[in-house]
Amino acid sequence: MLISEIGEFGLIGRIKEGTSLPRNDVVVGIGDDVAVLRAAGGKYLLATCDIQVEGVHFLKDKITPHQLGRKVVAINVSDIASMGGRPRYLLVSLNLSADATVEYTDALYQGLWEEAGRFGVDVVGGNISRSPTGLIIDVFLLGEAEPQGLLLRSGASPGDLILVTGELGNSAAGLTLLLNPDISCPEEHAGAVKAAHLTPTPRLKEGQLIARSKSASAMIDLSDGLASDITRICEASRVGATIWAQHIPISLATRAVAQSVGKDPLDLALFGGEDYELLLTAPPEKANELAAAVLAATGTPLTVVGEIAPSQEGKTLVLKTGERVPLEARGWDHFRQKG
Repeated sequence: MLISEIGEFGLIGRIKEGTSLPRNDVVVGIGDDVAVLRAAGGKYLLATCDIQVEGVHFLKDKITPHQLGRKVVAINVSDIASMGGRPRYLLVSLNLSADATVEYTDALYQGLWEEAGRFGVDVVGGNISRSPTGLIIDVFLLGEAEPQGLLLRSGASPGDLILVTGELGNSAAGLTLLLNPDISCPEEHAGAVKAAHLTPTPRLKEGQLIARSKSASAMIDLSDGLASDITRICEASRVGATIWAQHIPISLATRAVAQSVGKDPLDLALFGGEDYELLLTAPPEKANELAAAVLAATGTPLTVVGEIAPSQEGKTLVLKTGERVPLEARGWDHFRQKG
């Protein structure tokens, strides 16, 4: 059987099933954004890693080394943000091709140090090796969280509202422009969506505020697309979900790009991935107050886009016409074609 037959998440499930039961100091193991471990002093230690492979995650001629350095830090910080935690220490495993230059590597680390400094993260070590194929960067990030403030994927209940920070689809729109440079699009729109893809901003402050509020029931960061990531919450919480298409926040820039290439902007928002916004659930009586608090403290809007349903109802997308259709998890999967 090929891995492409079961996909990335099917493979993760098999690995999880084959892994021995965790010790008592493992609070959360395989299956969430971040591993959670009991640490001294009553706090939780958070651990996450994310790899960027040339030709898979990025094309060297489409992103500068400084941007790449920033991005590899940001996407790991986003995982810590989804737990409501604080990022602390970062290690980098760097695989360079034989023709790599000192200048490129210097610029890569300048971006990496700059982004780490923005979030109070110390770069404390790593490893360097030669790669026979291309540039590979594997980042490991450690953080911490208070037990009472930890948010997981598994806490959603039927009746909870589904919310997202910011706007969705910007990163996919930016990638579309980078891969199709001949597309005509106003520069103010093009610049905004390209920046969203090349240098995403993790919602760390927002995640910490949401966790401290104790108003949310579950949270995940939007790395694979809304359709895929709500599926992760549904699986962990054993619930279903209804997403209301007309309420999904999509920027004017993403709409402009979608129009330029003849795509539905809703597809970019649902299936595009790499937005690194936060997707969360909250009881309806707490959702409005939480959204107001996040907006007041950070300037980031928090939008209700759906509702958690009983598990037997599955996942449904309500179109603008009112028609209800199954919501397919067609976001990014490393071993299957992107939908």
